[in-house]
Amino acid sequence: MPKEPATKTRRKAAAKSEKTPRKAKKDPNAPKRALSAYMFFSQDWRERVKTENPDASFGELGKILGAKWKEMDEDEKKPYVEKASKDKERAEADKAAYDEKKSAEASEADEDDDE
Repeated sequence: MPKEPATKTRRKAAAKSEKTPRKAKKDPNAPKRALSAYMFFSQDWRERVKTENPDASFGELGKILGAKWKEMDEDEKKPYVEKASKDKERAEADKAAYDEKKSAEASEADEDDDE
């Protein structure tokens, strides 16, 4: 069987990329997501690990931090878990306020369209 000409497949690929919708841009006013306990731990320990391992790459630092997190027992993780739960509450409150504001703006826009 003869192969299809390369130009034909290129046109299909180009046409396909034009039809696929782009990811919507994120609203800069949207609230930040809550951080996990591990992320609070990472923020706290990254500089210490970096000074202990100055020539470690970013990925290697992540592996070291992950290993330290796994070694910790529940009592050592507790402050980070508490920070995460407080941050989750903050994020939920921020999201609720943001959604409420967004829906209020949308209803105002609808009222303006009706006039």
